[in-house]
This record gives sequence, structure tokens and C-alpha cells, in this order.
Amino acid sequence: MSTGAEDGVRVLTVDVGSSSVRAALYDAAGEEVRGTDTSLPHELRLTPPGAATKDAGELFELVVRAVDETLERSRAAGAGEIAAVAFSTFWHGLLGLDGEGHPTTPVLAWADRRSAGAAAELRGRTDEEAVHRRTGSPFHSSYWPAKLLWLHSEAPQAAARTRRWVSPGDYFYYRLFGRDGLRTGTSMASATGLFDQHRREWDAGLPEVLSDALPTGASELPPVSDEPLRGLAGEWARRWPELAGVPWYPALGDGACSNVGSGCTSRDRLAVMIGTSGAMRALWKAESVDIPPGLWCYRSDPDRFVMGGALSDGGNLASWLGRALRLPDEEETERALAAMAPDAHGLTFLPLLAGERGPGWSDLANGTISGLSMSTGPVEILRAAMEAVALRLALIARRLEEALPGAADERRVIASGGGLTGSPAWTRMVADALGRPVTLSGAREASSRGAALLTLEALGGGPIEEARTPLGETYEPDPDAHTAYQEALRRQQRLYEAVLRD
Repeated sequence: MSTGAEDGVRVLTVDVGSSSVRAALYDAAGEEVRGTDTSLPHELRLTPPGAATKDAGELFELVVRAVDETLERSRAAGAGEIAAVAFSTFWHGLLGLDGEGHPTTPVLAWADRRSAGAAAELRGRTDEEAVHRRTGSPFHSSYWPAKLLWLHSEAPQAAARTRRWVSPGDYFYYRLFGRDGLRTGTSMASATGLFDQHRREWDAGLPEVLSDALPTGASELPPVSDEPLRGLAGEWARRWPELAGVPWYPALGDGACSNVGSGCTSRDRLAVMIGTSGAMRALWKAESVDIPPGLWCYRSDPDRFVMGGALSDGGNLASWLGRALRLPDEEETERALAAMAPDAHGLTFLPLLAGERGPGWSDLANGTISGLSMSTGPVEILRAAMEAVALRLALIARRLEEALPGAADERRVIASGGGLTGSPAWTRMVADALGRPVTLSGAREASSRGAALLTLEALGGGPIEEARTPLGETYEPDPDAHTAYQEALRRQQRLYEAVLRD
């Protein structure tokens, strides 16, 4: 970690995730400046039947607090002048704004499943495969098309008051800059399900398909621009004078930032992440890309694609089981997990409690456990769940290897996220499920660091591909464990098919 003394460039990064809001200063090498970090936990509001929301005002207040505290720490540490502000926010979040810029809805997060029926309706309206090839997104409750159609049907008054549909980061910038801030960047637009990845603009076909939910078409969506904003509104300029005139770059998707921050910026590296959710992604610079079935494809910036699969269950599943099963403390639980043999519990677990995204994209799937007996203990259930997440990542890895040209054996897998960095046992399960080495990223906060590196590049620094990224321990796969997990994956797939059939 940088001391902050060796160079003059500082970037303030704000990272808005599903479970915390963080802020910190980074230097010109993309290293966090010691003593400047702030982390404020929060939770999505999860209510039946499948809602996952957050009050936009509450989330904005957390952003303000995080910036306040990091600036205070920066001043105390003598960290120097700040050259720019970078934002990383969770992808897919949607909220409506009225003509005065006030929220008409809460933020509907990626985990909000209430629009599953609307996603099915969309399949009857247009060619889903063609839409997926253009937008990189299937019809699913996590994306904007289904959410917009659902809101039009189930919250018609709120929808009627809405003049703009935006991402959370767009709302933050509107609050900070006024009407000039009401726009979005390529990275956030690319993950809405309404963006043409090839043309780099709002998709021409979907607004017509959604004419009832978007009566004035793309005019209800924010303009797409990657130019930074300058000139904070008066209240904020007075509060943060050191940020008043510096460029604020548009919010970037946290998944893309995680790849960049962990050093996975070419096709020879795959990023695997288990945080609140889970994902496996590849990111690379290209003029164009073929988008295969089963995977999503967005953009980190105008020049680079990011492709992969995401899981709605990750660290959130482990945390829920810890509470529900009253497991012992983390250290004791980790020892018990490490002592168990792979797939020795006799359980088959579908880790779909928050619904399925990749690779099957079934809004109908739910969490299921098969094989419970009177001898099953709480740690065995947790181990089965963690292995099950690793097996879903292995399915995504297969799809990625088929989609990416080049030698699969030469690709490194780099791991990040608290689920893996905090649990060697879980990291070993992932390596064994993949059948290939997994190396922990040495970046403490990959998403924050990635946002800083992309912003430093935009400021005229070196390309992100040349950034040096620290790496940690490598976990080698055990061949016998990999064989056991291949059989476990076959069982999981049979259970998945049976659940969907029912």
C-alpha cells in the first residue's frame, strides 16, 4: 500500500456495492493511500415476494458520508491534492426520477425478482436471441427491460410520474451537479439490457418493444457520455472545495472494475469473484465481439468488452446459512470446513436462493437441498453450499473457455472478493471444481482499485493493461477432488433439471 509521498497524482474513488459504500484515495500507480479508506456497511431491503430494493436517498447519504470521512482522513494524512473522482457502482440497479429529479421508485437491485413474469412476457414479444446478440443480456428479472415492464403493470402511478430511468450513480451525479449531471456512462448503460454493445448506443429495437413501458422511447433514458463532469453545485462545492473543480468521471460497473483492479485485463486471465454474489469474467480490448448464448457481455469503457457469468448467490448465501444454522465463529467454522473431504457430505445443493442468472438464466429456479439425513450437520450443509457455488462457477468457466480464442491451459484464474480472500477452504474448493490453479489477487479492494486505474488512464496515465497488480497465494487443484466434483456437478445438473421440470 502506498504511503502517498512518492508522486502528486491522487484519485478519490467511491465504490457503491450491494453491502457497503467505500471511499479511498489512490496514487498514480493505483495503490491505495494509507489511512484514507472509509467503509460504511448497508443492506438491501429484501421482502416477499422477491423484492430487493434500496432507498435512493439513503444510499446517497452513505456516499456523502463516505466522501466526508475520506476527505477528513486525507487532510489529516497530508495526502495532497486530488486530481479526479472515480465511481464504481453495482450494475443493473434501476430507479425512476420525476421532472424535478426526485425518485419515483426505490432502487430496484439486480436481485429483485418480481419482474420474472415480465421477462417471460418479453420472450413472447420479440426474438430474445437477437436481442441478446445485440445487448449482451437475455430477458431476465435482473435487467431493465423486465423491470420496466413490471413497473408499468404493477406500479403504474410511479411509472406515469417518471420522466427518466437511471442507474444509482446517475442519480448521485444529478444530486451533485444538477441537470447537467443527468447522464450515464458507457459502462453503466452497457449492463442495463437496453444498450447495443456493437453500436455503443441505446438499442434501437427494444424501446419499440417496450412502447407501453417507455412511451417516449429512448428519451426516457439518460444520454450516454463518457466525458467527465466539472463544477459541483453550490452546496457541494462549499462542502468539498478540493473536489469542486476536478473532473468527476461517470460511474463504472463494479464487475468491470473488479477485473481491472485484480489485473485481469486480457484474454489470458479470468477473474473469479465471490463477494455478496459471485462471478467469473474476462475483459479485453477489441473492436467487436461475438456474444455467445449463456453468457452476458457488457463494456468496461468504450474500448473494452467484459464477458462472463454471474451468480446471485455467493457470500450472501454463506452469511445466511451462518445465521440460520447458528454456526460457530468464523475461525472454528473455517477449520471444520477445511477438515472435510470434497463432496463427502452426501448432499446435492442448488445455490439459487436469490434466483439464477448465469448460465441458465432461469427466473423459476430456487434453492434446493437433496440428500439430507438425520446425520447431516450444519457445517456439512455450509460446505455443500460453498461447493455448489464453486460448481456453478465451473459451468460458467466452460462457457467462457468455449467463447474465448486461445489456449485454455495458459489462462490464469485470479480470485478476489471477501468470500475467497477470507476463506482458504472456499478458494481451494473453487480450484478443485475448476481443475486449475487459482491465485488470490493482492489488491485489497479490487473494484475500488479498478475504478482508480481506469480513471488514471483517462487522465493520461498508462493503459490499464500495463498496471502492475500484486498477487497472493496460488491454490493448486487436487486431481482426486476434481474428479469428485465432476460427479457432484453431474448430480447438481440432474437436480437442476428436475426442479425446472416441476
